[in-house]
Amino acid sequence: MPNRVRTLQVSDEQRVELRRRVRAKGAPAREAERARIVLLAADGVPGVDIAERVGCSEPTVIRWRSRFDAAGLAGLDDAARSGKPPTVPGAVRDRILTLTLTEPPTELGITHWSSRLLADRLRREGTPVSHATIARVWRHFDIKPRRSGTFKFSTDPELEAKVRDIVGLYLDPPEKAVVLCVEGKSQIQALDRTAPMLPIRPGLPASRTHDYVRHGTTTLFAALEVATGKVVDACMPRHRNAEFLRFLNQVAKAYPRKQLHIVCDNYGSHKHPKVNAWLTRNPRIQLHFTPTSGSWLNLVEVFFGILTRQAIRRGTFDSVADLVDTIGTYIDAWNDRCEPLTWTKDADTILAKATHPKNSKTQHASVTRH
Repeated sequence: MPNRVRTLQVSDEQRVELRRRVRAKGAPAREAERARIVLLAADGVPGVDIAERVGCSEPTVIRWRSRFDAAGLAGLDDAARSGKPPTVPGAVRDRILTLTLTEPPTELGITHWSSRLLADRLRREGTPVSHATIARVWRHFDIKPRRSGTFKFSTDPELEAKVRDIVGLYLDPPEKAVVLCVEGKSQIQALDRTAPMLPIRPGLPASRTHDYVRHGTTTLFAALEVATGKVVDACMPRHRNAEFLRFLNQVAKAYPRKQLHIVCDNYGSHKHPKVNAWLTRNPRIQLHFTPTSGSWLNLVEVFFGILTRQAIRRGTFDSVADLVDTIGTYIDAWNDRCEPLTWTKDADTILAKATHPKNSKTQHASVTRH
């Protein structure tokens, strides 16, 4: 009689955090691997199958499953290791951190410190420290001056109402209605490389030439069904109200006699009088607009990112028609294998993290980090 696999107990809150670790960009690969192991174990997948799916050994699966069972999420952290005592005096370490977290002097003409420039600065202060020591201190405190992120403020006066409206559609859709995320991805270029792409080899990534021939562009309109992940698509030369209306008609025919709630951004063609007149004639269809500078709330943007990475960025196209055919082939295959893109954050969580404090210059703003 086969052994029964014991399902690992994982709470809803822990699942949310584990899924975040799996999706996190720029995080160490080992964190995503451990999170995947625990999620699969929570679904009752045997250890041998987990090892095969994740690409690790079965003892690795047993180790992280056991550590999570014993200590929860904390058990997935690296254990403290023995070693020689730190050789950097506390005062020197504090000075390194103070300078690192302070803007460099304007006379240096730099925007951020490098380990060598900081070592030179400390040497001039009478504290000789090697750049390797500075790098070790940075690694210990997870400081990476070379990296930078971006953020965007939203000044939409209806920010909170729009966030709650759209997130409500994702987390609690209206009964017997279909929620769609609609957007147009403009200026997709048909690029033809000047030499064939070199394939991937052991130790070498796939590579392409820097120069190219540009054969034109197309605009992809896509409607992502939140409940299933399926996509209705159309490629058109431009993104005007006429093309948007044509695509809305296509979406309406794809979902006959259904109440449609469509999430889209604030692009001018989406609010054109002709579009408003069409919506008046089709009361079963309702548009929901994302906040200004808040198109990240539209789940179809996630699909566009996946499409770009998997089918377009490395592609070589000798015409716009070739590009359109490639997009169509990819979306057909996507619809055969798709799964829902699950939204996990509630409106309160988003607003608590994204709302910028009010000041004398900002009436109502939201900051989104990328």
